[in-house]
Amino acid sequence: MNKIVFEHPLNEKIRAWLRIEFLLKQLNMHCRFDQNNALLFFHALSELLEIIERNDVKSDLIKEIESQKQKLLSWINIDGVDKELLNNILIKLDSFLTKFSETPRLGQFLKDDRFITAIRQRLMIPGGCCSFDLPFFHLWLKQPQAIRNQQVHSWLQHLSLLDESLTTCLQLIRQLGEFKRFIYNNNFSQDTTGDVNLIRIRIPLDKNVYPQVSGHMSRYNIRFLPLDTNEGINLDSIEFELACC
Repeated sequence: MNKIVFEHPLNEKIRAWLRIEFLLKQLNMHCRFDQNNALLFFHALSELLEIIERNDVKSDLIKEIESQKQKLLSWINIDGVDKELLNNILIKLDSFLTKFSETPRLGQFLKDDRFITAIRQRLMIPGGCCSFDLPFFHLWLKQPQAIRNQQVHSWLQHLSLLDESLTTCLQLIRQLGEFKRFIYNNNFSQDTTGDVNLIRIRIPLDKNVYPQVSGHMSRYNIRFLPLDTNEGINLDSIEFELACC
């Protein structure tokens, strides 16, 4: 049975991280473009830099990496633990901390890039990236694909530490939650210990419903709503799975 997973953050840090993860995926998806779809890449890049500017992402990631390291170290002497895998993860986390110590500010090179800055300034204007608005951009898009690919690869290299460290941290956070089955009857409320950062809701795709989540770290509510209000879907006794991470 095909299922869909919805994720909902319970604090501002995870909310920012999920948005960054989404935008990084967009960048990697649209990094090979032509003049007809180039703005998909630059819109995602501009929004990503905006989030980085507004949030202390580097500091939060360092704290999370150090926290995850302590958790992993506490498991290393437990029987049955895959010590080789554990050591490999610890080595990876240490490498992230070393690279962060050598990186002044995340994305700073891209923020200072005059080419990217000029495009970002025009993106806020409807249709503001036309050839007469940005003739240098129009010329650049006519350059050979190999030249543009090399430039884009260079830009993405400045985001590689963010991409790799965030992916690892979110993977470790998600793995903390085990899916458990519940029955939904008009409303669903749950108390937490206050240590939950993220809830993940898994439901059969054929139900054609989506969750509306409200609340915070100590308590949250879930309502399921139909995608098409004219379908007359029965929202009583819907089975779903929930993981608290």
